[in-house]
Amino acid sequence: MAEVTIYGAGIFGLSIGWACARRGAAVQIYDPNGVAAGSSGGPVGALAPHVPENWNAKKAFQFDSLIAAQDFWHGVEAASGLSSGYGRSGRLQPIADKKNLELAQAREIAAQTLWQGKATWQVMPADTQANWAPQSPTGWLIHDTLSARIHPRNACLALAAALRAWGGRIEPNGPEHGVVVHATGWQGLRDLSEQFEQPVGNGVKGQAALLRYSAPDAPQLFADALHIVPHTDGTVAIGSTSERAFSNPGDTDTQLDAVIARATTAFPVLRDAPIIARWAGVRPRAKSRAPMLGAYPSRTGHFIANGGFKIGFGMAPKIAEVMADLILEGRDTIPDAFRVATCLNAGSKSPN
Repeated sequence: MAEVTIYGAGIFGLSIGWACARRGAAVQIYDPNGVAAGSSGGPVGALAPHVPENWNAKKAFQFDSLIAAQDFWHGVEAASGLSSGYGRSGRLQPIADKKNLELAQAREIAAQTLWQGKATWQVMPADTQANWAPQSPTGWLIHDTLSARIHPRNACLALAAALRAWGGRIEPNGPEHGVVVHATGWQGLRDLSEQFEQPVGNGVKGQAALLRYSAPDAPQLFADALHIVPHTDGTVAIGSTSERAFSNPGDTDTQLDAVIARATTAFPVLRDAPIIARWAGVRPRAKSRAPMLGAYPSRTGHFIANGGFKIGFGMAPKIAEVMADLILEGRDTIPDAFRVATCLNAGSKSPN
């Protein structure tokens, strides 16, 4: 039986562990802070696609992962008996002006081919959505059916339970057995930067809020660069800030107040919704801005799974499969843009 040791019990570590366990491997995950202790425990959970234009390997990979997500999460829920909060409920976006309206209409046509008939991108009048619509200066919205939502912390807890049901272990620490995967988030990127003596990646702090408002079947909204995501438990998440410089990773401050104000301006129906939780955490951002996947340079039998800034949960189903292919079967199908070498090359060209 193959053995796999994974450092990091966030979305990448857990999903890779789950994929390996389902292929018969003995999996142990070590994280001194527990399941979803970092940015994978945030409240937002927007699984949203790149726009359907200028197609490339990164966008195609994400598309495949978003399509695979339903079966992936249903399998996790069946094995664990827990809800992940997953639902492909779609997304609405306002259209600011005539130029963006024309661009959205062009993307509607492109999506018919690029999304292979598996999802749609439609331009529609805002008044067709009743009161669940962001403010739109043109009176038009984009509605896509590829976007989905998930409850990040609950999804990680469901993954952990599913993995244990298949014989996996999750502990604070322990001995290494078999191949080793390093999925250690922003601290891992910082450590890699020190090891390779060049910027490999860093952490970007995000602050988000959870409001009490029940709209469990409604599409998520994207307005004023903010995600507004209704969950199945009668809450709506709003996020987030993007802070390259920060001193207190887990603290919330007036920047979150500004996010909430922007969100309720864009979507007035939430103005009277009570705020029930505030959250802050640091998300890993590889220098290449893509996921960082593959063999660990100069460490035979060790692998890296990191990065994926803001797109980690959406990418996780397919990342889990390609990493399991690589570490268990030696099949390397990782896109060039996601390779560790690509990230190192990106870091070598910039001091920041």
